[in-house]
Amino acid sequence: MELSELRNTPHLSASSVGDYLDCGLLYKLGRIDKIKPAFTPDAMEFGSAIHMVLAEIHQQKMVGVELSIKEIQESFEKHWTKLAKDRVNIQYAEGKSFDTFLLEGKELLSVYYHKRSKDSFQVIGVEEPFGINLEGCPVPIIGAIDLIEEDSSGTIIVTDFKTTGRAYSNDEVDRNFQLTIYQIAVKQNGFADREILLKFDCLIKT
Repeated sequence: MELSELRNTPHLSASSVGDYLDCGLLYKLGRIDKIKPAFTPDAMEFGSAIHMVLAEIHQQKMVGVELSIKEIQESFEKHWTKLAKDRVNIQYAEGKSFDTFLLEGKELLSVYYHKRSKDSFQVIGVEEPFGINLEGCPVPIIGAIDLIEEDSSGTIIVTDFKTTGRAYSNDEVDRNFQLTIYQIAVKQNGFADREILLKFDCLIKT
């Protein structure tokens, strides 16, 4: 089932549970009262554009195609322009603009392209939708996993991409609720007998 279909049924998401744990008022205003924020943070749309490009990279890898750095940067420019060009409700931080983020995104993806490991993992899922049922929870938890791969030994590697201002600490990774949900989802969807590795790939904006 596609994620859009899952969203049409009663559900929770990893992000909504995270909102509730972080701040009950944030959850109420955004998830229950449906109050729209006065503006969209620049980092949110920038991260969305980066995620779209990373999805394209791995969708192409799934069918045996390696995108060039030129194709990757052109893809980012296309997505960033569609998401942010002439948007008056995006609030840019001081010193930032559509053009500075366009350059920053291309540079960030260039670093990713040149420094990522040239592994032989088989891509088995990109933006893979899921719905899981937990004991005591009246509705399913839904979401989409950025990337699922398999190595030569049959180990499943689950990757969540983050566009951040700094690296995550070990404690932040250990306490992350999202990766826990992803592990449960992967186990419930056919890989309960496999070793599962969970990781963040952080694209750090420095």
